[in-house]
Amino acid sequence: MIPTVPSFSSFAVLILGYLWQILRAWWWLPAPFILWKPFVYLWKQWRTYRWIRTVYKPILLEIKLPKESVKPVRAMEDVMNSIHSSVYHPPDWWEIHIDGQIQTSIVFEIVSLGGDIHFYFRCHSGYRDAVEASIYAQYPEAEITLADDYTKAVPQDLPNDEWNMWATDYKVLKPDFYPIATYKKFETERETLEEKRIDPVASLLEGFSKVKPGEQFWIQMSCKPMAEKPAEKWIKQAEEERDKLARREIKASIKTKSMLLEAADILITGKVPGEEAPKEESFLPPEMKLTPGERIVLSAIEEKISKPIFSTNIRFIFLGKRDVFNKGNFRLGFTFFGSYATANLNALVPFGPTLSKIKKGRFLPINKLIPRRLYLRNRRMFRNYVSRLHPIFPRTAPPGVRFMLNTEELASLFHFPSWRTAPVPSVARVEAKRTAPPKLPTE
Repeated sequence: MIPTVPSFSSFAVLILGYLWQILRAWWWLPAPFILWKPFVYLWKQWRTYRWIRTVYKPILLEIKLPKESVKPVRAMEDVMNSIHSSVYHPPDWWEIHIDGQIQTSIVFEIVSLGGDIHFYFRCHSGYRDAVEASIYAQYPEAEITLADDYTKAVPQDLPNDEWNMWATDYKVLKPDFYPIATYKKFETERETLEEKRIDPVASLLEGFSKVKPGEQFWIQMSCKPMAEKPAEKWIKQAEEERDKLARREIKASIKTKSMLLEAADILITGKVPGEEAPKEESFLPPEMKLTPGERIVLSAIEEKISKPIFSTNIRFIFLGKRDVFNKGNFRLGFTFFGSYATANLNALVPFGPTLSKIKKGRFLPINKLIPRRLYLRNRRMFRNYVSRLHPIFPRTAPPGVRFMLNTEELASLFHFPSWRTAPVPSVARVEAKRTAPPKLPTE
């Protein structure tokens, strides 16, 4: 008999059978290595969600401004410094991975409800006394009261047939260790007469007062104090950028080569390892070669990293009933944040993926989906605003979208202008001064 040679198909079936037996017997061996990262991620999300539902109790507080206060903007910077210390509570390893605790944020909001202007801040109920004390220390005539969440007073399915909206999140144009313009860049501290001071917040309040009944304009700044290790890493990156701009020599790590590679380098290049090329000698230090503009940039970076830092995301929403909704009013937000832009430093610009506008492409059938995509994008932005979440939750926000601002920058964006600087009647203000209760006799 002539022996039959097995065909390729039967040989493949035999091999697959052996592989299936091995897999069926040893499938559990690589499973822990494959599923470990998803398990850790889901575990952490579950513990964090549980901690937020059971422990974290956010409250919304309204600040009524003092009418006759003539405090400069730097008073609000002192408030921000104090709030940073009050809210800063980074969890340790056990609190993060077992308890699910997170570093909570404090949210500053400026809102126009049909032309009525309100200042709010949202924080964990356990920090209320400390935050109120920080504000009263600089603004003793202010009045802080517990408020209902204004975002719940509108339909929660926006946009819909009766309501329209326009929204965007913001990002920084350059790396976030370049600062935006602050109150020191305006004439706030140089003008002796308060009514002549230039203040972007005063301009914003004037625009907010013209919002019609049935329309609302919300601005939100969510700020989280930076933990030690991320802050140190960020400061190190800022210092490297500073040294690069200052044209300082950065020592590179020395890498050793094997003897064979060194011999090959000598044969190919003719240079002895370790031999440095001659440098051009200069009698001027690098600092003396900087232009005046470069010195300003270096000074601004050093000043920014010298103050407490918040990890921040900023957004605004303009919404209203369709019969009164004037879409052009959304430019109030652009005008306000555009006031803090500088050409040589940094600027706040809209974040494209969360902008209430979708550009048309060349492929025409895709353009038919633009209304639906815009609707879903607006729904997501509205939900993130109401829940005070970062723009691309639950994914990690990339650098530039959640960016670093120090206390001086935040005070420039959120402070309390007086009546003389912003004579807007629709701003809720305190008419009477707060005084301490009289001491009663004890005997």
